[in-house]
Order: sequence, then C-alpha cells, then structure tokens
Amino acid sequence: MTAPLTIIGTGMAGLGLARQLRDYAPDRPITLITADSGDDYAKPLLSTGFAKGLPPERLASRSALDVAETLNVVMRTRTRVEALDPAARLLTIGAERLPWSELVLATGAAPVAPFTIPEALADRVFTINDLDDYRAFHDALAALGRPGRVAIVGIGLVGCEFANDLAAGGHRVELVAPESAPLPRLLPEPLGRALGEAFQAAGMVLHTGRWVNELVTVGGNIGLGLDDGAILEADLVLVATGLRPRSELAEASGLAVGVAGIRTDRRLATSATGIYALGDVACVDGLNAMYVQPLLAGVKALARTLAGTPTPVRYGPWPVLVKTPLLPVVSLPPTEPPCRWRIEGEGADLAAFAEAEDGRLLGFALTGGCVRRKVELARAAPPLLG
Repeated sequence: MTAPLTIIGTGMAGLGLARQLRDYAPDRPITLITADSGDDYAKPLLSTGFAKGLPPERLASRSALDVAETLNVVMRTRTRVEALDPAARLLTIGAERLPWSELVLATGAAPVAPFTIPEALADRVFTINDLDDYRAFHDALAALGRPGRVAIVGIGLVGCEFANDLAAGGHRVELVAPESAPLPRLLPEPLGRALGEAFQAAGMVLHTGRWVNELVTVGGNIGLGLDDGAILEADLVLVATGLRPRSELAEASGLAVGVAGIRTDRRLATSATGIYALGDVACVDGLNAMYVQPLLAGVKALARTLAGTPTPVRYGPWPVLVKTPLLPVVSLPPTEPPCRWRIEGEGADLAAFAEAEDGRLLGFALTGGCVRRKVELARAAPPLLG
C-alpha cells in the first residue's frame, strides 16, 4: 500500500493545500492530522463574529467529516503527532508508527503570553487563534448573561481587530500595551494615534505605555496589575501579544529551525528531503509573513510542486487590510528599513510613505479615506518576496 502524503495541520494552510492538490492529483492518498476539530473555516472571520452575533457553528463552513468526504482524504482530528523520523519517514502517535511519502508541516503559530496566568484565573484568560479558541471565548461571554467587560492585552493586529469587533458587539473594551499607539508594526505613530482616537471615540479605554505585571482576583473580577500600580478590573482577559511559530516538532526532529520558524527554500522544502513547511510556521528564504496572501501563494506553489512541477513561491506587494471599521486601515510594511516616513493628510485621513534615501517607495500605510489609494500605491511598491 502506497504511503500517503501527510499534512499536519488543518488551518487555512493545511486544508487549502489539500483542496488545491486535488485539482492536480484527484486520487493521491492524503492524510490530514490535526490537534483541533478539523472543521473548515476562514480564520479572518474569527475577528468579525462578535459584531455579527455569530455563534461558533456559524463560522464553520464544513465539518471535518464533510471535509474528509468531499476531498477524499483521511482526517484524524484531536490528534497530536509526538515525533517524526525524517530518515524512516515515520510519524509517532502514541504506540502508532505512521508512514508517509511526503510530509507537510502546516502547524501554524501559537499565541504568546508575556506574563504568568494563575491556574485559578485560567478560565477567564483567553487567546483566539482558531475556531476552538473562539468557541471557548464565545461561551465565556455568553455565560455572563450581559455585555462583558473585556481587557485586551496587546494593540497589534489581533488586539485591534478584536477590540473593534467586541465593541461593535456591545461589550466594554479596554486595551493595555507598552507601545505608545495601536498597530506599531504596521503604522507610523501618527496613524496609530488616529486609530486610537477612533477607538476612544467609540467608548474604548486605551492604557498605552503600560505593562501588565500580574493577574489577580479582585472580588468576583479578574484584575490586571499594571506597572504604575493601577488595577484594571474585567470579566475576561483576551491576550493578543503576538504569535510564535509552532516549530517544536520540526526542531526535535533535527530540521533547520530559527526564531522565525522552520527554514525553507523558495519551494517550501525544509532541510530534510521530502518534508515541506507551509503557512505561519514557515520561514521562506529568511522571511515569515503571517498574512493571508503569502499563505495562499504558498498553497498554490506547493500544490504544483507536490504534483510534480517544482514551483518557487513569490510574494507580491500585498497590502494588509486591517479589519477595524471604526477607522479603515491598510498597510504595506516596508521591505527594508526606510530612510524616512513622509506623512500627508489631516485628521483621520492620513497617508504615510516609507521611502529610501533615493526616494524609492518601500512601503506605505493608509487610514480613513486614504485607503482608496491602496491599489495605486501597491503597484509602485516592491514585492515582499520577488
């Protein structure tokens, strides 16, 4: 019996690859292994569900069983791979040893908490990185029986999108972060301040320039002890302080791994023959871009490679569209450190241009009415990975 192509992970990368590969190889044996439910859903929808009042089951387009039947694959859910042997091409799951012909690691990235979470408060502290996480947080909010008071730690992409979504869903939101303005990795500070002002105008409270030192119990609430001595009380805490590639399995197996994930070449091949990495866990030619467009480009390229046509991945100049309807935001982070940021506009309608010494456009950021320029500017910007 022919060993299957095995994909570990069923997020947008893993399921997307299986779906794309079926266009080229309709009968190839494929096994999908996932630690979660295996349901098919679009991850970007996680940060839009509370405003729309969507329960978890409404976010899933297909169950794992439907996915397995539709794609003609073997689907193993709630299953953790404990080890892999690149030389023998075997996976270890408990007492099982599963052979594979080629292996794709699409294990994604895991949220990182910058502080210790006491066991007594663990049921009130959440991260949202997949549908199971959304389900747990949704249930906790529903159990309150009223609009919740949610403290969000982190003002990056995930923190800001969930802040906008939760506030639109009628919940009281406070944000805490050491940075001086929202979206510090995507926006120069004046544009970040414009987003912060839009949040405040919608009733949110921002605690910028503040660290969370500890979590404590305050009566029936959870308290966030800040570095200035203040205690911020909330019903629930959402931690959105960044993601770390889930590369432990690869590293333990001897694959080349760095801080930014599993190292691959442009064809998404790792340092071990027959093993590929895809999505948020992959550091492609030195770059890990944890956004939807690079992930989809990787899916298309790797599907062709696995079907017998080696195809290097390329990333275009793809702007990041931030889901903050309170103030539309688009950002194309510069491909190299800019000499300067040139800012135009007034009020909340701002355009910032990251420029090289010779005036070349390296990236841009847009807010408010200026977001309509995203297509024009993207055409003038360099590709993320050409």
